[in-house]
Amino acid sequence: MQQAIDITESDIEYAEKILLAEGQNFDDERRAFIKNLEVIDLQAVPGSGKTTALLAKLLILERKLPFADNSGILVLSHTNTAIDEIKHKIKLYCPKLFRYPNFIGTIQSFVDEFLAIPYYTTICKKKPIRIDNELYQEKVAKILEYPYNYKFKLSANYFTKILHIKNSNPNIFYDVRLDIKDSNPILVNRLNGEEFSVKKPIGKTKLENYQDYTNEEKEKLYQWFFSFKQNILEGGILHFDDAYYLANRYLQKYPQIKNIIQQRFSYVFVDEMQDMETHQYDLLEKLFYDDGNSTSIFQRIGDKNQAIFNNIESKEVNWIDRENNLTLTNSHRLSSKIANVVKSFALNNSNIIGSNECDIKPHIILFDDTSKEKVISKFAELVKGFKEESRLIDYRKYPIKAICWNAKWKSETELRITNYFPTYKKDNTKSKQDYDTLKSYLLFYDRNSKTLKSIKNNIINAFLKVLRFENILDDNERYFTKYILFKTLKEKFFDKYQEFNLKLYHWSMLILKGKLDEAYDEIKSYMNDFIKIFDETKNLTISSSFFNQESQTLQVPDNIEELKENNLYTEGDINIEVATVHSVKGQTHCATLYLESFYYNDGGKSYESQRLADAFLGNYITNRGIRIQQSLKMTYVGFSRPTNLLCVAIHKDRFIQCLSEINEDIWEIVDCG
Repeated sequence: MQQAIDITESDIEYAEKILLAEGQNFDDERRAFIKNLEVIDLQAVPGSGKTTALLAKLLILERKLPFADNSGILVLSHTNTAIDEIKHKIKLYCPKLFRYPNFIGTIQSFVDEFLAIPYYTTICKKKPIRIDNELYQEKVAKILEYPYNYKFKLSANYFTKILHIKNSNPNIFYDVRLDIKDSNPILVNRLNGEEFSVKKPIGKTKLENYQDYTNEEKEKLYQWFFSFKQNILEGGILHFDDAYYLANRYLQKYPQIKNIIQQRFSYVFVDEMQDMETHQYDLLEKLFYDDGNSTSIFQRIGDKNQAIFNNIESKEVNWIDRENNLTLTNSHRLSSKIANVVKSFALNNSNIIGSNECDIKPHIILFDDTSKEKVISKFAELVKGFKEESRLIDYRKYPIKAICWNAKWKSETELRITNYFPTYKKDNTKSKQDYDTLKSYLLFYDRNSKTLKSIKNNIINAFLKVLRFENILDDNERYFTKYILFKTLKEKFFDKYQEFNLKLYHWSMLILKGKLDEAYDEIKSYMNDFIKIFDETKNLTISSSFFNQESQTLQVPDNIEELKENNLYTEGDINIEVATVHSVKGQTHCATLYLESFYYNDGGKSYESQRLADAFLGNYITNRGIRIQQSLKMTYVGFSRPTNLLCVAIHKDRFIQCLSEINEDIWEIVDCG
C-alpha cells in the first residue's frame, strides 16, 4: 500500500503559478479536492474548472514521484481530445508523469494495452492485427460478400437460412458481440444488449402464415454465428467492443491480474466519468473499487448532468455515487442570470453558483415557419448590440456559436440544423485510420501536426487497405501491418523499400503544398506496380472502386476551408459558427444560440420547448420519461456554454402553447420578425 502523501499549501501555490493567471487562486472547494487523496467522487458544475483542479493535483503528485513502493498514477478520460488537453497543459512540467509506471490515456487505450492484448496474446499466441471498428466492419463486409467461404461445417440446408438472414438484415452480422454468462462465452445482439437469439425474417410472408425457426434450427444457426464471431476474433481483427469481452475473460481466468494492476497504479483518476458506458463503468469498478477492497485510490470526476456521450437510449446515468462526495458548485464561466436558468434543466439536482459578472438576461428568440432562416441573423443583431454597449465582456476571449441537437434529415416538417442554416455540413474531417476512398486518405490528415507524419501514415494506411482488398497476406497468412510491411520490403525487396520511402516523402510534400490531385494520380498509378511486388499475378480488380468512386459514407469537400465557411455565419465583424451540441461539449463561448429541433415524436411532444416547458418556467421536472431525460441532458450542455449571452430559438406556436406564462424577469423575449 502506498504510504500516505500530504499535499500542503506550498504545493498548491506551486500549481497555481503554473495553471492560473497572476493574482488568481484556487478557492476552498478546489483546494479541498486537490488535497484529497481518498476514494471519492467529484461532481462539478459547468465551468467550475474541474479539469484544472485535477491538473493541479497531478502537478503536485508528479513532484513526489517515484513513490516508495514504485507504484504509479493512472489518468483516464473518454476521448483523445481530453487526454491531449492534459498533455498540452502539464507535460512540460511533468516529465516523470508521462513515463513508466504511470499511464495517461483513454479508457479504450488502457483496456487494450493492459487487458485485451495481453489476454489475446496468451490464448492465440500472437498479437491482434488491430483493434479498430472500421477494419472490423470491413472484414464483416468481406465475409458477407463471399459467404460460401465461411460455412463453418453448416449443412447446405441450414446455410441457406444464414443467406436468408444476410439478405434480410445484414446489420445483425455487424452488431453481434461476445459476452460472458455464468463464466461461459455467449453471444449478445449488441454490446450491453440482450442474449443473441436467431429469429426468422418475416420478409414478404403474411403475418398469419409466419412460422419462426424451430429450437433445433435456432441452435444450429446460433452456433454458426458463434463460429463467425470467433473466426474474426482469432484472425486478429478486433472491434473496440471485443476488447472489453477479452478484458473480462482475462480477469475471470486470471483473477490475480486485478491485484497486479492495483499494485501498479496506487492513484487512479477518471475524468468525464459521466461519459463512460455500462461496460466501461463496470470494468473500472471491478478493477479499481473492487467492492471497497481495492488498494488503489480511485477518484471519479465529472458532471452527471452532461452525460450525452454514453448510450442516449439509457434511462439513467451509469454513475452511482460513492459515500464520500465532493462538489464544485461555483461556475467561473456562467453569470448568475444564466446559472439561474441552467440549474432548472439539471437531470440531477445541481446547485450552480454563477460568478461571471455579466448582467445580460437569457433571451428567447421567437420565429415562425417563414422566418426560421432569420433566427441566426437576429442573434447576430443582439450580439452586435450588446457588443456596442460593452456588455459582452468576453467578446474577444471566446467564440460565438449557434448550436442544435438534431443535424439529421428526416422530413421537411421536422426542424433540424439545416432548416435554420441551409449551408451547414457535418464535419467529417477528423483523422482516422480507415476511409472508403483513396482521396479521403489524402485529404483527412491531422492538419495540426507540424510534421509529415500524419500525411505519411494516411498514405501507408491506404496501401494497407488495398493489400487487404486484394487479399495479399504476409508470410504468416495474416493481413499486413505497417511494421510487417516495411520489414518485408526491407528484407526481401530492398530496392523497392528505398523507392517506396522516397515516394512516400514526395507524395507527402505534394499534399502539404496543396497538390492533392497530382499526389492522387501518382499514387493510383503506382499502386498496381506495388501489389505486384508481392504477387505478380495480381491486378487492381477488387479494389478498383476504392480509387474510382466517391465514398458513400463520407462526402469530401474540395478543401477544409470550404467546410468551415459552410458552417460560418458572418455579419460585419460578427462571426458565428454553426455546430451540433455534441461538438461543443466542454467548450466555453461568449454567446450561444440554442436552436430547438425535432427529436422523436413522444406523444406529440417532439421539441425541447414542449418536453421541457416546466424547466423553462423555472420548475423542477418530476415526470421523467426517457425522452425528457435525453432532452434535459442536451439542453443542460447547450445552455451552459456561454459566459455572457444565452439565446434560445423557439417557434411562436410552441411558445404560445407551452410557455405563455414564462417569467419575463428571467427571460427576455424577442421576435425575429
